[in-house]
Amino acid sequence: MAAHRKPRQRSAGGNTVRTAATVALAGAATATGFDGTGHAEPELTPTQVKAKVDRLYQEAEAATEKYNGAKEKADAAEGRLKSLRDEAARKTDELNSARGTLGSMAAAQYRDGGLDPALQLTLSDDPERYLDGAEFVGRLGTRQAASVADVRKQLREIEQLRGAAHIELTSLKSRQAELKRHKQTITGTLDAANRLLSRLSAEERAGLDGGADRASRSVSSAREGLAAPGAVTTQAPNSRAADAVAYAYQKLGSPYVWGATGPDAFDCSGLTQAAYRAAGVSLPRTTYAQIDAGRRVSRSELLPGDLVFFYTGISHVGIYVGNGQMIHAPNPSAPVRLAPITEMPFAGATRLV
Repeated sequence: MAAHRKPRQRSAGGNTVRTAATVALAGAATATGFDGTGHAEPELTPTQVKAKVDRLYQEAEAATEKYNGAKEKADAAEGRLKSLRDEAARKTDELNSARGTLGSMAAAQYRDGGLDPALQLTLSDDPERYLDGAEFVGRLGTRQAASVADVRKQLREIEQLRGAAHIELTSLKSRQAELKRHKQTITGTLDAANRLLSRLSAEERAGLDGGADRASRSVSSAREGLAAPGAVTTQAPNSRAADAVAYAYQKLGSPYVWGATGPDAFDCSGLTQAAYRAAGVSLPRTTYAQIDAGRRVSRSELLPGDLVFFYTGISHVGIYVGNGQMIHAPNPSAPVRLAPITEMPFAGATRLV
């Protein structure tokens, strides 16, 4: 009996160990996605990859416009903070000068000994309270009293400036935190798009967007069109629109970089802003602000130089150049180029006057 029981115990123990190991490995494979069965992420066709990447690029662009808006506000807050600090420093210098003058007045009138009032005023942690002191006030004439009132006013102004600067500093920190969040969203989304694209061969990636040859032909033909008689710039409603179109043509082939406003790289609203800046027109930084920068026009009324906007969130913009075409900065996978306005959901157009 013992001889029969011993082998069974070894067999049972061995089976138990093997079964436990098998379950553990299966669980690990499932958790990591390496079991090679139904838990593995399905293979995507190039068309499916393109659809996912396009959606990710659109999400990144929407986040980029939010980043641009937050940066614009952060820059403005930083500028106001600097102005407030400069003004506070200037008024502090004026105050120190006025305090010195009052100290001289007090010293001239001081008769009873003790600490020189000039030093008392200069060293006081609470100069306004010192100026209210009965002993000091009692020694002042009309002219000196006016000087004291002026110092009090300067003290109040400095405190107000410091309070305003504190508010601006708080606002700036909030904007900077917002910038960080948007940046993380953008980089995370673009990283996801790059991971999807890395699954494809070079030929498949080129095929997703017409290939490099097509982009090259677009740049070449666009530049030839600009130089030809009857170029699209002559159809622009005004000289500034024509200048903006000319600038956009010159930037064909420039890389897309989120947050960039030129002169060598652009995001979509950065390109339109730079084009009109070159034409002497100041545009807001973001797509959702640019659409309200001029007069709305219908799709049937479009003329070269009009800004054309896309998606319900107004997250993309290009410069219309006629014949149903625009110049825009698409996304990190493509440079500034010509494209039909039908390639994205049209949301509206604006003519700058």
